[in-house]
Amino acid sequence: MPKLKTNSGAKKRFKVTKNGKVLRAKGYKSHLLEAKASKRKRKLRKPALVNSAEQKRVKIMLPYA
Repeated sequence: MPKLKTNSGAKKRFKVTKNGKVLRAKGYKSHLLEAKASKRKRKLRKPALVNSAEQKRVKIMLPYA
């Protein structure tokens, strides 16, 4: 069977943990940062889990992760 191709966009945006959960970066951190509170910006740095409804779709795009 041939090798599967990893989706290039997905490999840049997602990371799979050892337990098989998928991590993603949070949005709303690219512009208009003066209006956002420091606490909010600090919390946006940390990764978040991909919703369980979307995890299967992301894992298909990352076959070897």
